[in-house]
Amino acid sequence: MSGTAVPATMRGVYLPGDSTAVIKEIPVPEPGPGQLLLRVGASGICGIDIGYIYHEHKTHRGVDGPAYRGVVTGHEPSGVVVAAGPDCREYGVGDRVIVYHIAGCMTCDNCRRGYQISCTGAARAAYGWQRDGGNADYILVEETTCVRLPDELSYVDGALIACGFGTAYEGLRRLAVSGEDDLLVIGLGPVGLAAAMIGRGMGARRIIGVEPSAQRREWADGLDLFDATVGVDAPGEAIAEITGGRGVSTAIDCSGSRAGRGTAVDNAAEWGRVSLVGEGGTLETEVSDTLLHKQLTLHASWVTSVPAMAQLARNLVRWGVRPEIVVSERLPLAEADAAYRLAAGAGTGKVCLVADDVAGS
Repeated sequence: MSGTAVPATMRGVYLPGDSTAVIKEIPVPEPGPGQLLLRVGASGICGIDIGYIYHEHKTHRGVDGPAYRGVVTGHEPSGVVVAAGPDCREYGVGDRVIVYHIAGCMTCDNCRRGYQISCTGAARAAYGWQRDGGNADYILVEETTCVRLPDELSYVDGALIACGFGTAYEGLRRLAVSGEDDLLVIGLGPVGLAAAMIGRGMGARRIIGVEPSAQRREWADGLDLFDATVGVDAPGEAIAEITGGRGVSTAIDCSGSRAGRGTAVDNAAEWGRVSLVGEGGTLETEVSDTLLHKQLTLHASWVTSVPAMAQLARNLVRWGVRPEIVVSERLPLAEADAAYRLAAGAGTGKVCLVADDVAGS
């Protein structure tokens, strides 16, 4: 192993599935061919981990194999390379990187397109689910899962790009949001806030948010991301008033709820485009008047690709957008249990674990 000296052991966070987070002392791994060892700068806590790992270990309905395998958790890390194994070509010691959270086989069609999230090979493994993740002092990653973190962005920015902002970006790319569009964002958690920030960068002329929680609406309003935010009591009336009765040309559901998805399609204008990025739940809608007669286009996307994530990082710098503004709590790794309790509670923004001694986190 080449590079800077690292300790023999490190801390790693595990989720036993009983609504607690446990820190264990474990060996620091050594990178093999094509692998990098990162000192973690920041690692975000994702809502999907709360629902599927933190409270209870369970799989995604209808999909075989994504269950948590008792590894170090966290699939939203960014950090700095401290050691590089043989055959690494793009990154070396001292480089700051974001980690795309799926390591794929790199030979199937999806991997070749950069969509390792949809890898069909047996080697597919998600950081924090099937292989050790970023809620630790160090993480061993495949070089093929790394994206350069621009100097203008912090490690916390990078952690947010690694999942939530990448997810929102892919959904908005499918919609081809531009200055001709009004954008409706359903669900103002971290992904919804990301959609608003990215939508503004892509040129959306007006952005409307829908969120049942008054606390979250207040938090979103304070970030100055939306032209208007409304609750879930008759949101259609408020949206119609704002849009002159036309509805919106683009909508993205980040709630993952049946009601949220219904609000998105109900309030889309004729020839509108609707993107679904929230996990779980169902979609139930009247078809003729709501979909067919309005000539709607529905898109569904799962995270994003490695090239698109790299493009997003560059675009955020160009737009002058800092993802970290959606973070409401930053806690050190030693307080992982408290961080998960915050993320699982009625929090407002994103919760991140940050390194004690890595500059820029």
